[in-house]
Amino acid sequence: MTDIDQAKQAVREKAWRRLIDGGGAPEDSYGKIPGFYGSDRTAERLAELDVWQRATTVKANPDWAQLPVRVRALEDGKFLYVAVPKMASLEPFLALDPEALTVSPQEAAQKKGAAQYGRRLGVESMRPIDVVVCGSVAVNRSGARIGKGAGYSDLEVALLIEAGLVTDDTVIVAPVHELQVVEDDIPETEHDFSVDYIVTPNEVIRCAQPRRPRGIVWDDLTPDKIAAIPVLAAQHARQGQP
Repeated sequence: MTDIDQAKQAVREKAWRRLIDGGGAPEDSYGKIPGFYGSDRTAERLAELDVWQRATTVKANPDWAQLPVRVRALEDGKFLYVAVPKMASLEPFLALDPEALTVSPQEAAQKKGAAQYGRRLGVESMRPIDVVVCGSVAVNRSGARIGKGAGYSDLEVALLIEAGLVTDDTVIVAPVHELQVVEDDIPETEHDFSVDYIVTPNEVIRCAQPRRPRGIVWDDLTPDKIAAIPVLAAQHARQGQP
């Protein structure tokens, strides 16, 4: 583990303990993207933002904490992309069209519902994305954020940037509990992205000068990681990466 990895893990450990001990999430949230209390209010607060109201296409992570945001996206008539867990497919995204749903948004937005009712797509079949909703363990007010350490959010965004589907005009949002908003410095590497907005049950924080990676940073990926994610393995071979 590198020094940066150790520093990130220290922030995670502190954030999980602070959130759980402070009554912001159940005890079993440790080690996960926390299913925090008040996530329904974050969805309501996010839906009040102009950037949400103007958006027609949203990409969201499949974690429990962001279920209310996924439901709200479908209720508001937004085309929704949900990542396949662990990007374990050559078509690593599920598309949910609110106009074509035969079940309620509440059912379709569940992880199992998205897998059942969503249509699997590769990036070549996707439309440009207006809002990215990312699960986070901790985020600071400058917009730096960390997930649980697996790196899938960073890879999903990098893949979408390379495909031209996430641009500087795309808004990235972290819905979290206020106890997940930390004062710590969060180390950032070349492959990390930061967020434009932090939305908590009680506050909206606009972050200045959010950063975006240029795309997939192959040097940061091990051969085992590339081989474990089919879409990366295929792209790696196409690009003739060493």
